[in-house]
Amino acid sequence: MAHIYFALVDTPGVFAYLIRRFLRQKYIHVVLSMDACLEEAYSFGRRNPQIPLSAGFEREDKRKILRAFPTADYMVCELTCSSEQKAAVRKQLESDYRRRWHYHYAVIGLPFIVCGRPFYQKNHYTCSSYIARVLADSGICMFDKHFSLVTPKDFYLYPDKKVLFEGSLAELVMRTGDNSSAQDFALAAKSVKTYKFS
Repeated sequence: MAHIYFALVDTPGVFAYLIRRFLRQKYIHVVLSMDACLEEAYSFGRRNPQIPLSAGFEREDKRKILRAFPTADYMVCELTCSSEQKAAVRKQLESDYRRRWHYHYAVIGLPFIVCGRPFYQKNHYTCSSYIARVLADSGICMFDKHFSLVTPKDFYLYPDKKVLFEGSLAELVMRTGDNSSAQDFALAAKSVKTYKFS
């Protein structure tokens, strides 16, 4: 028996706010990881955490994300799988990462998600549609809809997950061994002014 992990993410920003309003939940981004500490984690998202318009397939760096978003919150979840399934996922992630510049964020697909109509443009994914496809291809996690329609909310509601951690990214980094930088970011987060949209 083996395990694979995904993290649901809440980060600030106008684009994140719009997605949050559509999903009607806190977490608007999902990351796939080979370990519970998110040291080997991948997602479709910003290539640079501070530049929202440049998005594609990237390996996530939680410390870099923490520097950009000191108030970010994470929920880390575990899925049970076989060793063979985990190896297949790792092979897919590593292969796609080598070709990451061929992959792009599925901006055109977003209206289709709103309308509930499946749509796939080659090599274009949202964060959740990519992970849904990889996990389904490996037989780990199945949804009763086309992968292009899967959102972070579906992962949040997935019944077979086990929640390992829920809290601030600063706390997660602290727990996983980078205490000095995490404490600095936690102090910075307290001084960040937050805005509520209505």
